[in-house]
Amino acid sequence: MSMSNTDKDRFFNSIPSYRGEFSPENLVFNANLQEFTNRVSIICALETGGKISPGEAYKQIKDLWTELEQSKQNLLADD
Repeated sequence: MSMSNTDKDRFFNSIPSYRGEFSPENLVFNANLQEFTNRVSIICALETGGKISPGEAYKQIKDLWTELEQSKQNLLADD
């Protein structure tokens, strides 16, 4: 049995349904947060596997964190 690329993508990058208080802003921020966690996981795996240096991993995660903070400020400014 072979899996197609889309099946593999859905398996490795599944996005669970949103369960919080619904608003378009909350939904978008939740998607951004899930994307952040996926990318951090990949960066950590690359660093652990020796494909990138610890310094490069830190820089990439720090940049992702900055993007997530900006997203929060833009989407959830009233919270």
